[in-house]
Amino acid sequence: MRTSIARLVGLFALAVVPVAAQVPDSAARIRELRVTVIRAPATLSRLGAAVTVIDSDAIHRGRLAMGLDESLAFVPGVVVANRWNYAVDQRLSIRGFGARANFGLRGVKVLLDGVPQTLPDGQSQLNNIDLSLVSRIELLRGGASALYGNASGGVLSFTTNSIPVAPWLVSARTEAGTFGTSKEELVTGGRVGTAGGTLAVSHFSTDGFRQQSTAEQRRLSLGLAWAVSSNTSITLRFGAADDPRARNPGALTAAEYAARPDSASANNIRRGADKAVTQTQLALGLRHDGSRWHLDFTLYGLTRDLQNPLATPPPPPTSTSEGTWVAIDRRVGGARASATVDLTRSSITGGIDLQGLRDDRTNRRSVNGAVTDALLLDQQEGVTEAAAFAQLSWPVTDRITVRAGARQDINRFAVTDHFLSDGDASANRTMPATSGNGGIAVHLGRAITVWTDVATVFETPTTTELANRPDGTGGFNPDLNPQRSVTTELGARGRIGRLSFDVAAYNTTTHDAIVPYNEVGGRTYFRNAGSTRTRGLEAGLIWTLRPGLVLLGTWTLTDAVFGEYRIPGPTSTDTLDGHQLAGLPRNIARIGIQGSLGHGVSVDIDQAFSSAMFGDDDNKIRVDGWSTGVTGARLGWRGRAGGLALAPFVAVMNLFDRRFVGSVTTNGAGGRVFEPAAGRTIYVGMSVTASGT
Repeated sequence: MRTSIARLVGLFALAVVPVAAQVPDSAARIRELRVTVIRAPATLSRLGAAVTVIDSDAIHRGRLAMGLDESLAFVPGVVVANRWNYAVDQRLSIRGFGARANFGLRGVKVLLDGVPQTLPDGQSQLNNIDLSLVSRIELLRGGASALYGNASGGVLSFTTNSIPVAPWLVSARTEAGTFGTSKEELVTGGRVGTAGGTLAVSHFSTDGFRQQSTAEQRRLSLGLAWAVSSNTSITLRFGAADDPRARNPGALTAAEYAARPDSASANNIRRGADKAVTQTQLALGLRHDGSRWHLDFTLYGLTRDLQNPLATPPPPPTSTSEGTWVAIDRRVGGARASATVDLTRSSITGGIDLQGLRDDRTNRRSVNGAVTDALLLDQQEGVTEAAAFAQLSWPVTDRITVRAGARQDINRFAVTDHFLSDGDASANRTMPATSGNGGIAVHLGRAITVWTDVATVFETPTTTELANRPDGTGGFNPDLNPQRSVTTELGARGRIGRLSFDVAAYNTTTHDAIVPYNEVGGRTYFRNAGSTRTRGLEAGLIWTLRPGLVLLGTWTLTDAVFGEYRIPGPTSTDTLDGHQLAGLPRNIARIGIQGSLGHGVSVDIDQAFSSAMFGDDDNKIRVDGWSTGVTGARLGWRGRAGGLALAPFVAVMNLFDRRFVGSVTTNGAGGRVFEPAAGRTIYVGMSVTASGT
């Protein structure tokens, strides 16, 4: 452990000290961005935490806005793998957290306008968030369980606009591209006095570049806001998502990928692997910003209906056309409140989080993707979360700020078995956890902040991970337990003349790590490993060539290995100590140029590189890196025609048509781990906006 920390400090010193030594006292002040992802108002330039803010241009300009791989491309420490499969979401990991997910998102807390999109068991889905409506993303890298509880190895906070600046606004956007891809959006809104709102609808469809990969998505979003007074506001938000189709091509073997990367798994085709989801969410929020105290309160509810035919074979006897049909009827409700009090020399933030989930889950036998009456599983699953937290921020001097906090969580899992032909598997489990963090930030002059921080993180298994039992029976896996991590971090953020930088080094040790050890036809099974160790170095640079034109670069080094992992077998025990964690490339780097060329013309060009990774814990299936890299280019124009604001664009992904693997399905059965990326992909689009004055 001491050796690891010494190496960490050494790497950090090499990255930071030469830069910090050159900082003059007259350096320009970093733009005073305000952030709330730490659950209290804070100024980014003096915040001792690895936080990045992504603005509207980085999310929308010349982008299809269908995945986080576009908007988070230049955030160090973050790996977003585009799986080109709308049935399983993109794979997102922050400092290694989230890498185990073969579907959905794990290990990362997700918020939309302050409303948790992460369930009390740690599951998150991103495909219900319409990035077209998002105006800002705040991303916290590193352990945040002391703030957010379960599965908080990182935090993604999305913000949408509720009230247009103009008295009324109508905006339409249309996009079309390769593989039969199209997207249409309509946004309208207005304001009267201190109240206003926005209504948005969108439709997306694609044939997909692989067999068995067509998808369709519909979104509706309504946001209302009322400024009750100069410092108090009330918001009401409603969102509906309907995904009637998201076919799942599955992962390929090395031979299948080499022969035809746009093919699909034969079993996924025969068994009609697909997904249909509808979801609604309603949230009411209250915010008050007084002279000495700030209050946030949110009450929310969510419904989700999932119909998910998998290629997973049912219990024998079975045929090649038979799969497993999973249906989940979900209800979620919750409340969260936090308050910050500004004292004479410090501030204290405290709050509570309450959340409950109920899933009615049934599994049936399917034939060619069509459900039958043959019931395999019928159970009701429930999860409740109750937590309280407190955080202290204390500016000891003008140059030193201390932050510390703690949180107590109680997570209770319960399952009621209604399918009793194989016995009653009803059970309940309680998983309490205490989390803490502490750190010191040092402000060097007016332009640089250096910090060190220690944080603990806990992550429970999700209900799906608990319910996926290798023997196919109901109930919860009694042998799958929460994982617990400790992260030590050193970081620096600042600006020297035209150069801005954001660097950090960290060391994370995890005990009882939850890892996927087998994947069969879309169903993944999990177990606890003894321990893992993840060390990393991340750096982001922005060099302003001239106003409006910048050169960007990011580098993420992730060294993630099993410290102890033994798999007992019938005759011997596999020892995987020292093996690299599957699905995590050691190095990812990106360089790019973005900005204005004048006369309303903008250009974005970037080159991305990824090193090799492994598709399995045995480290026998090696997935090659991206060789000379993958190129993206976007060209746009913004101007006016009469009273209309116009913004046409053209974008090309994988400009030179490289063949590469975008992501992996870790520990896929029979070596099915390869998830190919698309070749050259072209999009064109146009937005038209009219507004009142």
